[in-house]
Amino acid sequence: MKRLTILALTTIGTLALAETTLQGAGATFPAPLYEVMFGEYAKTADVRVQYNPTGSGAGQTAILGGSVDFAGSDAFLSDERLKSAPRELLHIPTALGAVVLAYNIPGLTKPLRFDGALLADLYMGKIKSWNDKAVTRLNPGIEIPPLSVQPVYRSDGSGTTAIFVDFRAKTSSVWASSVSKGPQTQVKFPTGIPGQGNAGVAAVVRQQPGAIGYVEASYTDSG
Repeated sequence: MKRLTILALTTIGTLALAETTLQGAGATFPAPLYEVMFGEYAKTADVRVQYNPTGSGAGQTAILGGSVDFAGSDAFLSDERLKSAPRELLHIPTALGAVVLAYNIPGLTKPLRFDGALLADLYMGKIKSWNDKAVTRLNPGIEIPPLSVQPVYRSDGSGTTAIFVDFRAKTSSVWASSVSKGPQTQVKFPTGIPGQGNAGVAAVVRQQPGAIGYVEASYTDSG
């Protein structure tokens, strides 16, 4: 589990004007919270806030292009990208959440345990069956069916991906040397099934037996 701060990128000038409608876009990670927050805010103010959960990468592009008033991102804009912005931008922490694993293995009676090396091997396609010795070794006493492993990853630019691959790089030297060395919003995964946004990854996992994906906790059935 990884705890992190979700960042909203806002323009000072636009907020100061207090327009009737504010347009935002970006990370799907905080979207469930934003839906509640902005709904409650609309009951007490004349300002309406519209947020389109397009993914952190798309949100960063939108705020830099000036097409939105604010953007949600799970990854900071680099100093270089901030310098290219049409006006001054601020990083403002707005939410705290967790990136968790969601998996679909019918018949399990207990949750599975994972470590960094195992997750790296699952997402690199080195472990092809859930009853592989590398999985059962960490989960003694749990009967795991011989389902094919189906890794699911984000197809869009994603701060959730940046968090996930950064953790992988810190816990697996093989991953760091061959897939990703650190926090990147888009990564070429060696194998797997793409999903659009946190909701898309969660949907693929629910529909595909043997699937495993990384999502914000509220997108899981238990979240």
